[in-house]
Amino acid sequence: MTYLNEKGRIFDIQRFSVHDGPGIRTIIFLKGCMLRCKWCCNPESQEYAIQSMVTDGKTKVIGRDVTVRELLEDITKDRVYYRRSGGGVTLSGGECFCQPEFSKAILRASKENGINTAVESTSCMEYSKIKPALEYIDYYLMDIKHMDSAVHKKYTGVSNERILENAKLLAKDAKSLTIRVPVIPGVNDSDEQIRAISEFTASLGTVGELHLLPYHRLGTDKYTGLGRTYEMAHAELHSKERIEELKSIAEKTGLTVLIGG
Repeated sequence: MTYLNEKGRIFDIQRFSVHDGPGIRTIIFLKGCMLRCKWCCNPESQEYAIQSMVTDGKTKVIGRDVTVRELLEDITKDRVYYRRSGGGVTLSGGECFCQPEFSKAILRASKENGINTAVESTSCMEYSKIKPALEYIDYYLMDIKHMDSAVHKKYTGVSNERILENAKLLAKDAKSLTIRVPVIPGVNDSDEQIRAISEFTASLGTVGELHLLPYHRLGTDKYTGLGRTYEMAHAELHSKERIEELKSIAEKTGLTVLIGG
């Protein structure tokens, strides 16, 4: 099983998560992303390069190279919790498909050890980098941030055409596809934009759920630690009432809509 020797770059492992797929999960955070979302709560994930970040006055190295075999030891530690809760392992980032062979190997190793799998993905890359891994993915959690390509590029650095096209392909090929929308003040939190995203999601035909993810400021200090400016510092948090209004708008398309997830 030479694929267990596949090596990739991660920056964190989070155990006992309950927000990144069903049940109790172990989250593997991979380095590298093609987007530069202005609200990103993991800015240390964006660059593939190993970095230094100041945290609580101490300099911390961000990023390390590991093999799938090494990760599997961590993943299988909590097998009993996965079994009891319906959980498993989730690949996150960054964007896990910036390292497609490494991601596929982790997912394959997990499935061959009877562990449920999920990915969190922007899906902003050639579909040929995604499709080979789909047979090993139980839950595909995909972000859609905006339906207008120009606005999408303004706030993420890239246009959305490939993302939307890949959503259509994933709706056919993925075992289970969930669309998630980070609700960002002044970016995509209008009635019209949530309606547009919801209508597109409903048109895919096979999406089980739409998740609205309320904006938060977690990760702001990381920008300072990396010597960067957090450009969303002016954004105001939404009230619970406003998020519920947007949920009601999305539900009118017939989708099952959850807040968070």
